[in-house]
Amino acid sequence: MRRITIWLLSTVAALVLLFSYKTSTMGAGGETSAIASGSDGRAGSGSSWTGTDDGSDSSNGGDTSNGGGTSSGSGTATGSVAQTRWGPVQVKISVANGKITNVTTVQVPDGNRRDQEINDYAVPILRQEALAAQSAQIDTVSGATVTSDGYRESLQSAIDAAHLK
Repeated sequence: MRRITIWLLSTVAALVLLFSYKTSTMGAGGETSAIASGSDGRAGSGSSWTGTDDGSDSSNGGDTSNGGGTSSGSGTATGSVAQTRWGPVQVKISVANGKITNVTTVQVPDGNRRDQEINDYAVPILRQEALAAQSAQIDTVSGATVTSDGYRESLQSAIDAAHLK
């Protein structure tokens, strides 16, 4: 009888410990590998512009010589990496004649299957919002608040790099 009692108590204790163990939602090293792949080694904000400004003076933010301080150039701008709770978010914009013509994601959190599901749903909506607004003042996608915040931050960085207003 004594052995059965000890066995029963140890089994219950083992089950309690097993069910109280909290697992992480991020895979091991998920954030560090994405950060390393997103870092480009440049100093500053981490955003970059590749293209032409068509006469605007980039030293003073595009001056007003081409219409209200916006760039009328064409090219691409990559926003800085926005570090979020679930991983990095980074976007790249294409600009033609001072207008955003395309927004692509360079990286989004993808540490687990749920992150991928959320981003497969949210990123196209955020892209459409950015193209329609022509700015980083876009709505948050319900259920993807963290990704939306990172998307806006990186998008604003890319817009700033392209000297758009």
